[in-house]
Amino acid sequence: MFRHPSASLRAASEGREAPSVAPGKLLAAITLVSVVSLASVSAVSAVPAGAAPVPRGGDSGQTGAAPVSGGRAPGAVAGDALPPGAEAFGSSVRLASLKRHLERLQEIAHANGDTRAAATPGYDASLAYVADRLRAAGYRVTSQEFKISFFREITAPVLKRIRPAAKTYVAGTDFRTMTYSGSGNVTAPVQGVDLTLPPKQGPESTSGCEASDFSTFVRGDIALIQRGTCSFQVKAERAEAAGASGVIIFNEGRPGQGTEDRRALLGGSINTSAVRIPVVGTDFATGEELAAPGTRTTLTVDAESAPDRRTRNLIAESGWGDPDRVVMLGAHLDSVMMGPGINDNGSGTAGVLETALAAKSLRTRNRLRFAFWGAEELGLLGSKHYVAALPPAERAKIKLYLNFDMIASPNYVFGIYDGDSSGPVAGATPPPGSGRIEKLLQAYFEAVGEPYQDAEFSGRSDYGPFIAVGIPSGGLFTGAERLKTAEEAEKFGGSAGVAYDKCYHRACDTVANVNEKALKVNAEAIATAAFAFAYASVLPGAPGTLGGREDLGRREGPGEGVGKGVVAPGGPGTGAGGLEPGHDHGHDHGHGGLLR
Repeated sequence: MFRHPSASLRAASEGREAPSVAPGKLLAAITLVSVVSLASVSAVSAVPAGAAPVPRGGDSGQTGAAPVSGGRAPGAVAGDALPPGAEAFGSSVRLASLKRHLERLQEIAHANGDTRAAATPGYDASLAYVADRLRAAGYRVTSQEFKISFFREITAPVLKRIRPAAKTYVAGTDFRTMTYSGSGNVTAPVQGVDLTLPPKQGPESTSGCEASDFSTFVRGDIALIQRGTCSFQVKAERAEAAGASGVIIFNEGRPGQGTEDRRALLGGSINTSAVRIPVVGTDFATGEELAAPGTRTTLTVDAESAPDRRTRNLIAESGWGDPDRVVMLGAHLDSVMMGPGINDNGSGTAGVLETALAAKSLRTRNRLRFAFWGAEELGLLGSKHYVAALPPAERAKIKLYLNFDMIASPNYVFGIYDGDSSGPVAGATPPPGSGRIEKLLQAYFEAVGEPYQDAEFSGRSDYGPFIAVGIPSGGLFTGAERLKTAEEAEKFGGSAGVAYDKCYHRACDTVANVNEKALKVNAEAIATAAFAFAYASVLPGAPGTLGGREDLGRREGPGEGVGKGVVAPGGPGTGAGGLEPGHDHGHDHGHGGLLR
């Protein structure tokens, strides 16, 4: 049951108007814990519309001050108290408004070939819708153009076994076209290339990585290649050079947890539009089946690639708050080509957009900036371009980044990015300050009585480029293609053994694919966090944040310090279909996984 302990949040859950915050009401202090002591960071004040902005450097309280009347007493762990004004602001977000945004994005997709993918008319119309709403609310709105290598499938791909027994494989379930695959319609024998079956538990397969792997390859056959140590691009290029008429790359087969499970459906990118033959990825079971002697298949891909398309990011900024202390929130606006992308990521878009609209009259201490990224699904291209284009002085002004990607999965869990590294290491080291963001989001879920768990801090969504340059980051995630566990079903409800989002990257990712409770709860969390950080006198990425050691449980390595976020070898990861050259990743989306 959805429970709110405060009157304002309870009213929101019941569909009533939440009580307003009285003008000038002093809010409770946001408290944090360092690794050695509990320290209250600041008191914050809500300034009513029409009042003068908070002076730069000003403060409504002092470090170490006790919460004022109406606030919660400091607790024993960091972030266990929220400013009451933040709760009231969060609960002001209306489900009906969120749904209207999603319905409009669905209409846009339907009018444009059922897609809102980057560099398509559906994406441009989505961007125009968001921009119009933000301009009308008084934000300074700009767009940032950048170049992408465009890819789309014109018709659905086909993979059919002709012999030893006829079988038709299901696109999106058994196999998936690799981004930048060439086109073709071929029927030919399947020839395995240096396969290791059953898979080893030791070193990864080198299938298709060396020219010598194709020394006995029969020209015209379809190359069956196992996932392994080299990139999909290398495998595809070597197969084409050897005369293959098509390529099937299947997952390696080793069991594991999260991103280490190499049995699931394999997707990704070959990173170039130069390969002219069809290339698809499959799960391990399909690949093992196709490796049987005497197998003959039909493989069809009908796709379009264009190396010089252009698309845009959308940035909206408030006129209030210190421009040298930026609190930034973002969500990717694009869908994949094969669907309207209403959970992925209309849900995050709606949450960030509605937070911005609700905050239009807030005269904040810190500057609020909202981003709607393009081409996340092609490899985080929009957020990468934005961060790379920032001059060092402008980059230093961004004190934290909050990312919201898939916040309404139908079989949801409430996942919070693991900014303090309290769960298993997931490929990226959180910059100092990220743990503070996680604790504040945890405080929200505790306040509304909802369970939560860690989500992998893998860098595989649009926060990746930010943590790569040391900007503290955090966010929310309700799950993608992986299966919900029995433990999670008991904790969050829903169905064990079923994907968090069974329509992930599919045409059925429509408004019917959205869980309204998850959407509402997470949108309130977004607004609550935006408000709390907008008024905080000390921010995670600002100098003097408790000596940069506020992240309880964080595993710090030699030489790490404030502002030195490190991404593990392999880079920040990818979005769907856009994998880093030289790395063979097995999951085709940037969301990462959930830690249990």
